[in-house]
Amino acid sequence: MTLRTLFLQAPSFDGYDGGAGARYQMKREVRSFWYPTWLAQPAALVEGSRLIDAPAHDQTWEDIAHEMDDKELVVLHTSTPSFGQDVRTANLIKARNPKAMIGFIGAKAAVESAKVLEATPAIDFVARNEFDFTILDIANGMKLADVEGISYRAEDGSIIHNKDRAVIEDMDSLPFVSPIYKRDLQIEKYFGGYLRHPYVSFYTGRGCKSRCTFCLWPQTVGGHNYRTRSIGHVIEEVKYVLKEMPEIKEIFFDDDTLTDNGKRTEELAIELGKLGFGKPGFPISWSCNAKANVPYETLKVLKENGLRLLLVGYESGNQKILHNIKKGLRVDVARQFTKDCHELGIVIHGTFILGLPGETLETIEETIEYAKEINPHTIQVSLAAPYPGTFLYKQAVENDWFDGTDHLLTDGGTQIAQLSYPHLPAAVIFDKVEEFYKRFYFRPRKIGAIVGEMVRDWDMMKRRLREGVEFFDFLRKRKAAA
Repeated sequence: MTLRTLFLQAPSFDGYDGGAGARYQMKREVRSFWYPTWLAQPAALVEGSRLIDAPAHDQTWEDIAHEMDDKELVVLHTSTPSFGQDVRTANLIKARNPKAMIGFIGAKAAVESAKVLEATPAIDFVARNEFDFTILDIANGMKLADVEGISYRAEDGSIIHNKDRAVIEDMDSLPFVSPIYKRDLQIEKYFGGYLRHPYVSFYTGRGCKSRCTFCLWPQTVGGHNYRTRSIGHVIEEVKYVLKEMPEIKEIFFDDDTLTDNGKRTEELAIELGKLGFGKPGFPISWSCNAKANVPYETLKVLKENGLRLLLVGYESGNQKILHNIKKGLRVDVARQFTKDCHELGIVIHGTFILGLPGETLETIEETIEYAKEINPHTIQVSLAAPYPGTFLYKQAVENDWFDGTDHLLTDGGTQIAQLSYPHLPAAVIFDKVEEFYKRFYFRPRKIGAIVGEMVRDWDMMKRRLREGVEFFDFLRKRKAAA
């Protein structure tokens, strides 16, 4: 008998943003919610399970507490920023239903399994690394002692670490997540400032071959080997979305860097084109993460087959910093890539990070001017965050750039500048984020482009006005948190 299983994204701070598939939790400049894909995937494997994403649905503990009463297994996704709240939720679950087995998954659990278990006796086990089939084994009644890839609390209270589970090589062995979204989630609750609404996102593969020192998921759970689903398997899920979720206006492929395999990306695009993507009158577009080095010929194929937007991690406009973080990207290549996207009509949401190793006031200025020059449609500016398990964390602790604590956010969810250098204190880096946003967006050219977009589309008009209010509120709260 399969255990009655609940997958839970626990209630969190007001304005929680799950960020990139629940990987980077914080308040952002514009309110958004990402699908809890990493919970939906094992939920799709476990028969009769249920998924609750409390933050996106504005649910408090009181709203969901009754859901725990008959559950035999509750699986919570946790992260460094959300861990304290997740522990409190685990304690509440165990107090209400002492018989429920509670497990934690996510990067925090993967790299600090003992520390997670030691936080509270309410947590019975943590699943390390990839956890889909790990959770399936437990839900199917396998004894914890026999389950690969977990650390668990024995009856005597001791912590036992079982052997690692092999990573999944046959990605087609994983079922679709979209039916779980449709079954358990309110699709309209999920939105992003740069994606058409409503949207849906899922992965066509896991892992990223890049070695960026700050990036959490490849260094903790996904790995650096890009393992992909077959094109046919992906297309079948797209067909499911088209048939069963007709309200969807955009599909976002959430692979760390879909364009790492250019030939495969072109093949996927061509198959999407056969479904109607990119054709006049077809109501759905698609978008994905990309590295700023995709050649023009590939971009052209993607655009012709329905690509609307690329989410691009530029990080910095300074070449030395890109070398320091092992980005594997040249500034001049990124500049030409962006020019090619503009020429083809591909929209770019560019992400930048301030405070990375090697940062100075001069490099921050260089990055701001670079962002204005290449002019992506929208941007996100973050503070360098040393997540446990990353090379950046190890580097920062060894060099006394920060004290190694888990406190990456204020209690209200606003990101804190953790890294501080002798020549560039954290407070200065924190203030430069607001300056970056203002100097990028408060330009006649950018204001004109945004106003023009609003005038052409009434839905966009309402959306941008709402986002404008949120943006200024975000800046106000950042200043208060400083």
